[in-house]
Amino acid sequence: MTVIPAPRRRRAAVVGALAAASLALTGCGLGGASSFTPVAEPGSIMVIPEAEGAKVAVGSKNFTEQLILGKIAVIALQTAGYTVLDRTNIPGSVPARQALVKGETDFQWEYTGTAWITYLGNETPIAGDEAQYDAVREADVANELTWLPPAPMNNTYAFAVREEAVPELGGITDLSQLKDLPVEERTLCVESEFASRTDGLPGMLEAYGLTLGDPDGVPRDNVRVLDTGAVYTAADAGELCNFGEVFTTDGRILALDLAVLTDSEKFFPSYNVAPVFDTPALEENPEMAGVMEQITPKITSDIMLELNARVDVDGEDPADVAYDWMRSEGFVE
Repeated sequence: MTVIPAPRRRRAAVVGALAAASLALTGCGLGGASSFTPVAEPGSIMVIPEAEGAKVAVGSKNFTEQLILGKIAVIALQTAGYTVLDRTNIPGSVPARQALVKGETDFQWEYTGTAWITYLGNETPIAGDEAQYDAVREADVANELTWLPPAPMNNTYAFAVREEAVPELGGITDLSQLKDLPVEERTLCVESEFASRTDGLPGMLEAYGLTLGDPDGVPRDNVRVLDTGAVYTAADAGELCNFGEVFTTDGRILALDLAVLTDSEKFFPSYNVAPVFDTPALEENPEMAGVMEQITPKITSDIMLELNARVDVDGEDPADVAYDWMRSEGFVE
């Protein structure tokens, strides 16, 4: 395991002056979020007296799910009484991570598998949601990051098939049933990186008793390499392939009526999302943990599917979607 040491950071306040933090992020080429965030009144999230005058910078990556989650955090912490610098929509996972490690942001939602493999440099994921979370939480202590308990939501890899084809393919519901299909029906659409990674297509097939390139397994002619969006479209059309590589909380799964196959061997890594704080910032304002811990248990894969679809399919604003969900759960009024 490789642990990335954390640089020493300035700590006059949670973020220091908001203007200074803004300049630091701009210097790193980090993008800001949409300035729009609905104003909410307290619901089950109450105003915290200790929050008065305290400042916190919330970051996120720049894809739909992260924008929604980032806005949830902004609304929650604002409602609790913190002065929030909205730094959601940072372009790229690594810049977002570095902003948090350097103390330029104080909070973001992060995925356990991403941290373990991409940031901490491990090649092999740890089996099991809880075990993977524990390993990441312990490793990131050295980077002065505090991981709170993760959400039930797991945005990992999967394969999906169009709903109407399930009966035609023997009622398939699990990846273990791929080997029961005729070879000519074992057709798959994947992204280029996934096609060659050991924790991608070759490893997945091996875990389920099939070999990539074997005429009796999955011949290479059965695999189409496409861009991400094209994979979903192809799986829905069923002409290039029966099965498409997807992410389990992608809203297009709902929009296209795709059926996600169960990964009964638990081959794919766990990508549970969790609140992650800069440790010095959390030590200065420990009540922030309680605010986020109210929300985390409610974030399931099914919920994220619906919220992501409202943005990617229906065209709604991530901030509006975040606010509506928080209101529906009673967190805010």
